[in-house]
Amino acid sequence: MPAKTLLALLLVATLALFAAWRVTDGFRVVTTEDARRLAIHEHPRRLPASMIQYEDGTTLPLAQALREDGRATIAVFFYTRCNTVCSAVGSEFQQLQDTIRSRGLQSQVRLLSISFDPADDRGALAAYAKHMHASPGAWRFARVTDAQHRSELLDAFGITVIPAPLGEFQHNAAFHIVTPDGQLARIIDYDQPDVALAHALAIGRESAARRHPLS
Repeated sequence: MPAKTLLALLLVATLALFAAWRVTDGFRVVTTEDARRLAIHEHPRRLPASMIQYEDGTTLPLAQALREDGRATIAVFFYTRCNTVCSAVGSEFQQLQDTIRSRGLQSQVRLLSISFDPADDRGALAAYAKHMHASPGAWRFARVTDAQHRSELLDAFGITVIPAPLGEFQHNAAFHIVTPDGQLARIIDYDQPDVALAHALAIGRESAARRHPLS
């Protein structure tokens, strides 16, 4: 093989290796979802001042909702007409709600389902909450009425939503652990509810310690 050809092949291979190194964050991740989770784990992200509306009609900035509630939040994104991944996540949240209530953890952690579908109004959220047997003290449902705020919030969480046939959506799903002061702190697989709950409880304890330091 001519030396110039060999040199060209080595150059191409080196560039490909460098590109792979950058995409995988130094070969620490293999997918963009892995990269999203690693980035949040290493650098918790401040969430934007998006206005949310609960299923009961209460409307307020997300930061205020988190701060006034005071608990660590496990949040997911969904839409009420979803019959695929949202159903699986919803089932996991039902079990998490049961665990939280049976262990008496309602004062430390709560669940929040946020719809990204503009068609989901208050009535749709309330009906879905009833269908899922959600207890307002443990599990709330919300939507973002402003399109720009919705886009900013999805970007902050790293949620990708792609329109699909028949008015449906394709989207990534996970448990998102959010602190009372409005930071996205961890992202956990939705098939690991116990891990998500453990992280949420730890974050809740840390937040409480910062708010009420020992004298």
